[in-house]
Amino acid sequence: MKQPTNVVGKLYEVERRAYHGARPGFRIAEIQIGPTQMIPWHFYTEAQDTFYVISGTIRVLARQPKEEVSLTAGMTYSVRPGRPHLVANAGDTSAEFLVLQGMGEHDFVPLT
Repeated sequence: MKQPTNVVGKLYEVERRAYHGARPGFRIAEIQIGPTQMIPWHFYTEAQDTFYVISGTIRVLARQPKEEVSLTAGMTYSVRPGRPHLVANAGDTSAEFLVLQGMGEHDFVPLT
């Protein structure tokens, strides 16, 4: 397992990323991923990820326990702190979604 990092933008590519409402221990990330893009396996030690899909379809895969969820516009899904997960575009067009991250440090811990 790799060490935690806060330099998320250098670990994987997305079409667009913006942060809104950032406060200590909480932030909202707006992310757009193309049809072949994904956010690789990772977890946060303290922060929960809650996904809200704006457009397109994303697939969230999680471990501990193993789970796979497809989300379309208007749907939400939460991943508890410490639970490994990845997010992939599950469609033929770009997918746009919000990620509410908190409460706690955003220490993106990539898995190998």
